Amino acid sequence: MHPRSPVRVALLAMLAITITACADSEPAQPSSEGVTITMWTRAATQAQSERLVAAYNKGHKNQVKLTVIPTDNYQPRIAAAAGAKQLPDVFAADVIFVPNYTSQGLFLDISERLAALPYKDKLAPSHLKLGTLDGRQYTLPHTLDLSVWFWNKDLYAKAGLDPEKGPKTLKEFAEQATTVQDKLGKDEKVHGTFFGGNCGGCYVFTFWPSVWAAGGQVMNPEGTASLNDQPAMTDVFKIYRDLYAKGVSGPTTKEEQGPTWTGFFPKGQIGVMPMPSTTLGLMPGDMKIGVAPIAGPDGGESTFVGGDSIGISSTSANPDAAWDFLSWTVSDEAQVEVMAKNKDVLARTDLASNKYSAADPRVVLINSLVAKGQTPYAPRFGQTFNDPQGPWLRFAREAVFGDAGKLPQLDTEIDKSLQQ
Repeated sequence: MHPRSPVRVALLAMLAITITACADSEPAQPSSEGVTITMWTRAATQAQSERLVAAYNKGHKNQVKLTVIPTDNYQPRIAAAAGAKQLPDVFAADVIFVPNYTSQGLFLDISERLAALPYKDKLAPSHLKLGTLDGRQYTLPHTLDLSVWFWNKDLYAKAGLDPEKGPKTLKEFAEQATTVQDKLGKDEKVHGTFFGGNCGGCYVFTFWPSVWAAGGQVMNPEGTASLNDQPAMTDVFKIYRDLYAKGVSGPTTKEEQGPTWTGFFPKGQIGVMPMPSTTLGLMPGDMKIGVAPIAGPDGGESTFVGGDSIGISSTSANPDAAWDFLSWTVSDEAQVEVMAKNKDVLARTDLASNKYSAADPRVVLINSLVAKGQTPYAPRFGQTFNDPQGPWLRFAREAVFGDAGKLPQLDTEIDKSLQQ
């Protein structure tokens, strides 16, 4: 899930295809130097992919030919190519959908190759988890985006809050947002907080880390049953429900479907809100922004580790050349000189503090959360949680804006969707 557009509708139904290639076999013939491999990525992670490919091509005899596909068209394109056995050598995918791809046999087993990497234990753990099936590993982390809290230091100062002290609990988050609203809300453009209230992906990206930080879980490990009726989840929803009821979250919260949910903070209109970490580098240069981990009602910290994972297609004729590129993307050179240099979140936890991030403690903080965050596993994640017509969005909207009496039935519908 790429946090800048977490509402992307899952179109996994078209993956009901038959893949006859065996994903567990690797061709024995090694690739010679000078091979050109093909790679696909979705537009949401175009910038990072293009930088990595350009840097690799500049320094290697092997070359990578990158194709960028519109994000909304990406999953149908993958499904069609898989059915025709015409997948590229390498393709990236929203990490949340990787379990579905691995179960369809679209990726090559890279377990032995990955095990040989000296920093295999330092790769983003949540991404590796979702790329594992039956004890075998199929993908590497490609691009990462995390959910964090941003606060506007200038608005905090104007509201009488300490601009250097952001929230350490969800309750403090609510208190500080309320203070900004009470002190500055006479200006109709300023609000205490904001969130995507009509966006299933926004809820999971911004609310679920508070559940994890409180020690709770959102689903069972198999991803077939929700835990929406557990205290951690109900406590988080109650706090956000109260914020909306008091008018702290702004009048368009209930209608926000996702495309513009990150657009108000950069304009200086929001006191504190959950944001994608990748937006830090896109903020106005003169804007004073604090960054804090997302916390539970009474503390803790976590994050939703989104972004894309990447693997070798099961039908690739050039697995060695493909692996040469993939393994390079998580090397020190690529992670520091390409990713860190551009303030991207790193795929390796041991490089969280480096010569580029050290200049900005906020970046070090964001990188450090990779090891603490989670990426939920569910084979039917998209249909259940991302689809605007899915049961999760109806549940979340009733929990925040509507009739709590409808929640048990809606929760049952979520379980049915997860188990189909």
